[in-house]
Amino acid sequence: MLKTLFLHPPSFEGFDGGAGSRYQARREVRSFWYPTWLAQPAALVPGSRLVDAPPVGLGLDDVVPLARDYELAVLHTSTPSFPFDVRVAEALKDANPRLKLGFVGAHVAVNPVAALQRSTAIDFVARNEFDFTIREVAEGRRLDDIDGLSFRTGGRLAHTRERATLEDLDRLPFVVEVYRRDLAIDAYFIGYLLHPYVSLYTGRGCRSRCTFCLWPQTVGGHRYRTRSVEHVVEEVSLARRYFPQVKEVFFDDDTFTDDPPRAEAIARRLSSLGVTWSCNAKANVPRATLEVLRDNGLRLLLVGYESGNQQILNNVRKGVRLDVARRFTRDCHQLGITIHGTFIMGLPGETRETIAETTRFALEIDPHTIQVSIAAPYPGTALHRQARDAGWLQDEPALVDTTGRQLSALAYPHLHADEIARALETLYRRFYFRPTKIASLLWEAAREPAMLKRRLREGIEFCRFFGQQR
Repeated sequence: MLKTLFLHPPSFEGFDGGAGSRYQARREVRSFWYPTWLAQPAALVPGSRLVDAPPVGLGLDDVVPLARDYELAVLHTSTPSFPFDVRVAEALKDANPRLKLGFVGAHVAVNPVAALQRSTAIDFVARNEFDFTIREVAEGRRLDDIDGLSFRTGGRLAHTRERATLEDLDRLPFVVEVYRRDLAIDAYFIGYLLHPYVSLYTGRGCRSRCTFCLWPQTVGGHRYRTRSVEHVVEEVSLARRYFPQVKEVFFDDDTFTDDPPRAEAIARRLSSLGVTWSCNAKANVPRATLEVLRDNGLRLLLVGYESGNQQILNNVRKGVRLDVARRFTRDCHQLGITIHGTFIMGLPGETRETIAETTRFALEIDPHTIQVSIAAPYPGTALHRQARDAGWLQDEPALVDTTGRQLSALAYPHLHADEIARALETLYRRFYFRPTKIASLLWEAAREPAMLKRRLREGIEFCRFFGQQR
């Protein structure tokens, strides 16, 4: 085995663009997802090390000296951070010219040629689902014998055949082994999750066809491939033993509730362990399933509502009706299941009127907390192709500004990019600056000193974030 470094490089301060973040940007409140997509191949390579620079505040000067200690470096990149990541790669190569260096992630998977042409520091790109691709590279195999690779050789670029989709996910070792070995658990914050938390995938892929969603269209695919219930429960048990301080397990599958019988089976098994858990869900889970999940440890659902306008949901192939979403939300409220709702401003069909509809909808259904994002046309998605063909992309489209905060790369003849960005702030202010919402969050915080301290910090970060944008 080559001595291997897995690196989520430093870029913008506070930037959450790790292998797991769905919106790769610096958020309004400090947030960091676990780099699970890097931890998985790291678990396959004995003696490797995973360094996740942003959550622990490592800069370029901190990571460059690591190059001298390794033979192979694998860097996860994203569309917003790619220029920074290339500079990190070049600095690593300068420090150790013999270092073999590869990039992984959706951004390079969809256009490996452009990535390799960007810098000679990048020796190879592992496309699509790259776990076993990277293990074979670390084993020292000839690159042209490894499926799923694009690489430079003899002054030209070469591409091997696509790697077969991994069907038996139980072949993957537990990522919590890498978490324990290499990560600072307390450095990972998500505003709506209990802290500290731990994040796991129980499956890959998503049956939905949302045009904007990055992972299913680039890496995960549209079939929901799952680990066995026993495999999931065993890893959760191990996580509880390794991290007794963890208060919540989050299942980061694109849509954990896509398979209700399986979700119910996992929940029942977790109940005997006394685990509090949360997951991603679509706004159409039947009440009967919600009851089973709630009775067996479910605390919170992260729900992508996206818009309060049905035509916009149809435009992006969301596959959910607003009346069903309302009924689902009412069921969750009645059952005591907390909801973190996510919304997107600037999707195709957006107008000033639909922005107002979404704002009214968010206030009406009243999730406990919300996240508002700007429509991001990531390369490789149907939204990006649609925007390019329709002329909606800005002349020099950027997904984030110079500090890592989201920008609107889309603009429409009737709706300027600045208006889309302002709509985000408007929805946040209308939602959170209501007396009832402020009272609800303060009451939640007052019951636990640690939560009070955390909410105060988040409130200061939230106000400072928008104050800096003015």
